[in-house]
Amino acid sequence: MPERLVPGDDAPDFRLQDAAGHDVGLRDFRGKNTVVYFYPAAATPGCTKQACDFRDSLPALQGAGYEVVGISPDPVEKLADFAAAEGLSFPLLSDPDHAVAEAYAAWGEKKNYGRTYDGLIRSTVVVGPDGRVMLAQYNVRATGHVAKLRRDLKLDA
Repeated sequence: MPERLVPGDDAPDFRLQDAAGHDVGLRDFRGKNTVVYFYPAAATPGCTKQACDFRDSLPALQGAGYEVVGISPDPVEKLADFAAAEGLSFPLLSDPDHAVAEAYAAWGEKKNYGRTYDGLIRSTVVVGPDGRVMLAQYNVRATGHVAKLRRDLKLDA
């Protein structure tokens, strides 16, 4: 597993399918600040809460110059259903083989109820307009994460 990203690192490039089946890549956001967040599974309680928090904060984030992209191992069809059900207007990308999550160190060992397994680590990486990491947060909580991220980015002064 790659080491966790830190500010100043080049963000790994990617190109994945979105909920509508279109290819979307990090380069599409060049010149903008981009929040890339990794979540385990669409339409689960924690992931829904987090996605809705991003949805509700999107006008403030975009107003401050930040775009948002969500990435999970879910298939495109599940992402389309999730986006429609929750009114999500930012791209949700399908990473079924978790290659992008691995490149971002958002895939690795997890423990749950005494069981150890490999899975998606809820993580957020903010990429600057130059393609470099501005902020990287791992093992974030679904609830309250977006508010904390806004504070960390100094958007809520």
